[in-house]
Amino acid sequence: MDEAETSNIFYVPTPSLPSITPPDSYDPFRSQPVPLIIDNGSSNLRFGFSTSASPHSSPNIIAKYKERKFNQSLLLFGDAIDAESGAKSQGKTPWEGDVLLNFDAMENALDYAFVRLGIDAEGIEHPVLMTERLCSPLHSRALTSELMFEQYSVPSLTYCVDSVMSFYHNNKPTSGSTFSADGLVVSFNTASTSVIPILNGKGVLSHAKRIPWGTQQSTEYLLKLIQLKYSSFPTRVTSTQASWMLHNFCSFATDYPAVLRSLKIPENMRAAERIVQFPFIIPVVEEKTEEELARISEKRKEQGKKLQELAAKSRMEKLAKKENDLQYLTNLKESKRSNKREWMDTLQIEGFDDDAALDETIKKLEVDVKRARKKDPDGQDDVIEEPSFPLIDVPDADLDEEGIKEKKKQKLMKAGFDARARARREKEKEREEKEAEERREEEERENNFDDWAARLRREQEAIMNKIKERGRRKAALSDRKSAAAQARMKNIASLAADERVSKKKRKAGAEDMFGADDEDWQIYRKLNAAAVSSDEEEEFNQLRIIESKLLMHDPTFTAQHTHASITSQRSALMSAFRPQYEEGDIEGSARIHLNTERWRVCETYFSPGMAGVDSAGLGEVLQNILARFSEAEKARLVKNVFITGGPSQFSGLQERLHGTLRPILPPEMHLGDIVRAADPSLDAWKGMASFANTDEFHQVSVTAEEYQEWGGERIKRWWGGNCNSAV
Repeated sequence: MDEAETSNIFYVPTPSLPSITPPDSYDPFRSQPVPLIIDNGSSNLRFGFSTSASPHSSPNIIAKYKERKFNQSLLLFGDAIDAESGAKSQGKTPWEGDVLLNFDAMENALDYAFVRLGIDAEGIEHPVLMTERLCSPLHSRALTSELMFEQYSVPSLTYCVDSVMSFYHNNKPTSGSTFSADGLVVSFNTASTSVIPILNGKGVLSHAKRIPWGTQQSTEYLLKLIQLKYSSFPTRVTSTQASWMLHNFCSFATDYPAVLRSLKIPENMRAAERIVQFPFIIPVVEEKTEEELARISEKRKEQGKKLQELAAKSRMEKLAKKENDLQYLTNLKESKRSNKREWMDTLQIEGFDDDAALDETIKKLEVDVKRARKKDPDGQDDVIEEPSFPLIDVPDADLDEEGIKEKKKQKLMKAGFDARARARREKEKEREEKEAEERREEEERENNFDDWAARLRREQEAIMNKIKERGRRKAALSDRKSAAAQARMKNIASLAADERVSKKKRKAGAEDMFGADDEDWQIYRKLNAAAVSSDEEEEFNQLRIIESKLLMHDPTFTAQHTHASITSQRSALMSAFRPQYEEGDIEGSARIHLNTERWRVCETYFSPGMAGVDSAGLGEVLQNILARFSEAEKARLVKNVFITGGPSQFSGLQERLHGTLRPILPPEMHLGDIVRAADPSLDAWKGMASFANTDEFHQVSVTAEEYQEWGGERIKRWWGGNCNSAV
């Protein structure tokens, strides 16, 4: 591995156990009307008093888990879930996507928050400022209000939109002046992305838009891409790990098609990739001494030799049986009687319907015997002394019934012995021809090596072209519209349309002669492309012999030039997209190479259809919102484009938004800098804390008496909250 690749490796962080933190002291806030700020996010719950510099933050998830060792029921919240391996699967959040629905989990989360703050009073004696989603359903708000007023007895409750409060924190007015900033807020949340126009410090929520794509969907999409790319990855990739990869390696592309075009060059793709190394365990290999290795090797050789002897013995027995059967059937055919009825009776006794069945069996046995003789290794057919057959020349008249049977048996034995002798002679002849061919080839190689190597290379190329053409034909047959598939259907149609010999004509002696010629059977190879013929096997054997000779004698012919290496080679682009490591490389097999996924996942914010979501992208939503305002109002909005939320920290987002907004605005209209929140994760809470310390906060709060009169769905209309069912 080169140095550049080594420096590009990032290790998956190891989760650490949470530390036990004691609750805060409640004494400074006891009997003090200090507002309590709760940012109820889908991912994290942030809570604290408005006078605190920063809030407490914890993952907004709970798990009811029964610990088996001590048989105790536990209620775990946030990071504590990671301390128990079985609690993770039972985790539950108050949110279902972008809607607050699980109020049992919400109550448990609030219990944790109040205990963590050290509140030990009978009820919550502090005004509460709490976030809710843009256009929150009335059902969620009513149940949340009921929980806060009925369960915790809060004196007053105010709802706000987190993105508006983050904008307020980054555009706070000077002391004594009202909030009157203009801007276009783009909020990247866990389960959605919303755009809120703000004029004169008030959110124009009637023109706000939201798309159903957020960090949660992006994480799931990245995880699916990884699972598709590495379908047999040895380690399970979790959503937490996918989220870590999303936040650390993914970014927005200013021109996504241009980035893809640049990644078509393998060198660029390798330079842009990020290698994620997952934990792996090196298997422990027991080292053996030289004596043990020698003993194991010797034992394997003995076992192999025994298996070879058994296989050779079995092969010889089968060959002898086939030779005897072939000789017997050949003698039976030669002794064909002139009387047709007697001959048919003889065939019926031997198990044949007619002469054609007998001929077919003889032909098949000849092929099997010839093939078995070729597969016999040298030295198996040792010369055996010819046995005596004394009854063969004795006339039948001089023998009794037992003698005639023994004579027939000796005839078959002699026929088998003669057949084996002929096979030995043919094999010896083939061996001599092979040795002569090897001598001629050796002389050619020594006298004219270049021509010899060129000839073998041409033969190798010709065989590989045949194999490649056969593969192309098989691929073409899978396409119903290809010429090969249409020709196959014509062959099937012609076979179906052939005029068959009628039953009456067959009785008269007119037989269907299909199959008498070997070429007739080629039609089935055309019909069944998947069938492996003997020609293919012979071609592969010949190819292996040619390549072994070239590897042995031609220094310019390496293993990379062999057919196996050529067919297993992948394109340079595919190798860069997903590099393959050698078999047995445990460290390499536990790596994930992120390249195109780094930009593809973030591009879904602008093209959700890439991930199968039927929704407008962020660019289309911005264009739709700006079209609802006059030119003067539009100019005020685009002077201050504000982005907040976790994904706003992804690199390239500001440039991408600038490239998206500039074409949809008039050329003369000024587009200000796209500003990112100073702290996208905490600015919403800090803005809420700043607002809670103003006099306006008490004017927009819903008191317990008003809750009893109006119900939990009603809120007061103000610039930082929703306006549905507001007064």
